Amino acid sequence: MIYNLLSDYLSIVLFLFIALALSLGFVLINFLVAPKNPDPEKLSAYECGFDAFDDSRIEFDVRFYLVAILFIIFDLEIAFLFPWAISLGNIGALGFWSMILFLTILTIGFIYEWKKGALDWD
Repeated sequence: MIYNLLSDYLSIVLFLFIALALSLGFVLINFLVAPKNPDPEKLSAYECGFDAFDDSRIEFDVRFYLVAILFIIFDLEIAFLFPWAISLGNIGALGFWSMILFLTILTIGFIYEWKKGALDWD
């Protein structure tokens, strides 16, 4: 009984051990081979537009959070569109029109945020 169970899961356990060994090997090789002297360009401000700060209590503009939340909201629609597009032939007209309603509500929300100026950066 236990032999059958182990033989069924042997390939999965072997795959996990190989993946773990490869991952640790790549990290170790990178640590040993990578140069240890980054240039000033690599240490400069990246994407956020200002230098890194050491105090976490510094005043931070709320617009960064607003843009991030809006990105998450409108980006999550893609998670609903892929399964819908794949199964469109099976779900019929009701599935099609329910997704059109969803996209319409999402578009109205986007237009509302646009009109309120949430996407404007002064």
